[in-house]
Amino acid sequence: MTSSARAAQEPAQPRRKDARLNRERLVTEARALIAENGVDASLEEIARRADVGVATLYRNFPSRDDLVRALYDIALAELGTVREEIVAAPTAWDGVVVYAERVAEWLVADPSLPPILRRMAVIDPTYRPAVEFETFLTSLVAQAKRDGDLRGDVAAVDVAMIVTMVGSLGTLGDGYSGQWRRQLSIALDGLRGAGLDRPKLPGRPLNMNEFQATVYGLTRGAKRRATRGSARD
Repeated sequence: MTSSARAAQEPAQPRRKDARLNRERLVTEARALIAENGVDASLEEIARRADVGVATLYRNFPSRDDLVRALYDIALAELGTVREEIVAAPTAWDGVVVYAERVAEWLVADPSLPPILRRMAVIDPTYRPAVEFETFLTSLVAQAKRDGDLRGDVAAVDVAMIVTMVGSLGTLGDGYSGQWRRQLSIALDGLRGAGLDRPKLPGRPLNMNEFQATVYGLTRGAKRRATRGSARD
């Protein structure tokens, strides 16, 4: 290849890198804004936060549905990495625990996931790439029951629902999301077979003042101070 030919090709690499970085920023900001405002969040605001033009957004994601589908596929790819860790667990019950902890953590860390999952069910109900993972979870739960480590009347869907409920704490703010491990441990204790030891719960419960502050956003004292401040104004 001549030097002139190489020179003509060299600028292409930075452009490819820039395009990749632009897409990554769009994905990051889309997740953040969807977590705040749902899947109908402003596409223009996503582009602005990603520091790219709206045209760049539409080159990557021609429609809102295309963006949601891309975010869905990225999320499932992340979830797929958990399977190897589950398989490596020493028992089926330990695998159930790994599944519950990793998926709950995944949901808490990214509050955009529940609205993305719901919208995908509307966009394309037949698109279910996670069905293989669902089958895997069902066999894991069945084995844990045969081993006597999991209650015999528990189904895989029960486990998935508990994980989803705990994971939803991420949508309620930091005060709740910091409690997810403790609440998940309490739920897992309820799934264990009769007579089995229960590990010590992680963390500590919120006291009532902390709980009220989490629910209402302010402690009563803070509310009184805010009210007095408003009255003086």
